[in-house]
Amino acid sequence: MEWSYLSAEDLAAALRAGDVSSVELTDEAIARIERDDKAINAVCVPDFDRARAAARDADRARARGEDRPLLGIPVTVKESFDIAGLPTTWGMPQHRDFVPAEDAVQVSRLKAAGAVVLGKTNVPLGLQDIQTFNEIYGTTANPWDPGRTPGGSSGGSAAALACGFGALSIGSDLAGSLRTPAHFCGVYAHKPTLGLAAIRGMVPPGEPAWPVDLDLAVVGPMARTARDLTLLLDVMAGPDPLTYGVAHRLALPPARHERLGDFRVLVIDEHPLLPTGAAVRSGVERVAAALADGGARVERHSPVLPDLAEAATLYMQLLVSGTVARFPLESLDQLRARADELSPDDGSLSAVRLRAMLFSHREWLETNHRREVHRHGWRRLFAEFDVVVCPITPTPAFPHDHHPNPLERLIDIDGVEHPYFDQLVWAGLATMPGLPATAVPAGRSPEGLPVGVQLIGPMFEDRTPLRLAELLEQRIGGFQPPA
Repeated sequence: MEWSYLSAEDLAAALRAGDVSSVELTDEAIARIERDDKAINAVCVPDFDRARAAARDADRARARGEDRPLLGIPVTVKESFDIAGLPTTWGMPQHRDFVPAEDAVQVSRLKAAGAVVLGKTNVPLGLQDIQTFNEIYGTTANPWDPGRTPGGSSGGSAAALACGFGALSIGSDLAGSLRTPAHFCGVYAHKPTLGLAAIRGMVPPGEPAWPVDLDLAVVGPMARTARDLTLLLDVMAGPDPLTYGVAHRLALPPARHERLGDFRVLVIDEHPLLPTGAAVRSGVERVAAALADGGARVERHSPVLPDLAEAATLYMQLLVSGTVARFPLESLDQLRARADELSPDDGSLSAVRLRAMLFSHREWLETNHRREVHRHGWRRLFAEFDVVVCPITPTPAFPHDHHPNPLERLIDIDGVEHPYFDQLVWAGLATMPGLPATAVPAGRSPEGLPVGVQLIGPMFEDRTPLRLAELLEQRIGGFQPPA
């Protein structure tokens, strides 16, 4: 029997029943990577010797009667997470030789749960792209069409899952970096509520792995089924033991409903600042129809939905000001000169991004205050609805675009070109207020490319969109291996 595309849940059951060993699962996964990854380039840092040793340890532990959540399950880890003894580069050539001495907290949690780590998956330069390529490891291809990107920055993890390279993976999300690759590769991902899963050790190479709370950024699970997302989130969730974990304990509330017919869902597929492509609109419609057919209350409009245009502006301001503070792009004088050329009436997202590169602390605080207004607006919305269904990006996976200046790239939406980074408006809808969002497969484009949607839920009620994802999987299907 071939095990590579079974869910982690099914693999765990087979391991418990003695139908397969962890060594067999691991050897099969390694053989598949060695055979198929030359064309995809998803697993950029293999760790096969230690994986086989971990699999032997898992089998011995099971023979002793142990049973942990991921005991013996082969998984991958995004390259940006520290793993002792393996390079952490974030795709940056100047750090190609950096090797951390300690595991990231999430890697430690994977290992404590019994997972077998096969290796690390590819990322874009500095994790700052919607694609996955860098000078150290090269380009990762989309398993559905090698001429297209698998997304970014967790593109290597999504491509690995689509190819059967392990049952689970972990990634991070600041600008859709979990959700976009899932959407482009036809798999599942969950962006947890901001602060739900400890992030220590997912840090640029050479920086101290301190338990710092990063604005907007989260770490989360990727899988081929909705139930596997929940399985892995339960391993990942919880405060850092060095900070909040000293006094706090995790107690996620259950999903608001178990039956599809009890869910109240708001469906939106239009954004005031960017059109949604036909293929993605069709995916949203497929999900909306399945919800309605299952008895859910589906609405298309709500007067309490926070303003989408302002949400996108706030998100771009917070994202860009924070990113530039950590990774300077050019001199302040150059930025000021470019900003001075803008018309005072230019409210485009490109202008918003440029001005945000020069934000003062006072301006950031004003933006953060507006974010709190939006968070309160979402609380009001989730008093009337349980989940919001919307796009992740306006298109399926797009062709590789390695233009050296990302700010000059364009994204084609049904034949019309738009600024490349404008496509982040949908990802930012959940990221800006820190809401949980689950990416689910929603069909195929006319070209046969995967299309996904996101299910946004109430803050710290991550189990609600995850449960709806599971119910949708039962009605419309989920992951299918690439042809």
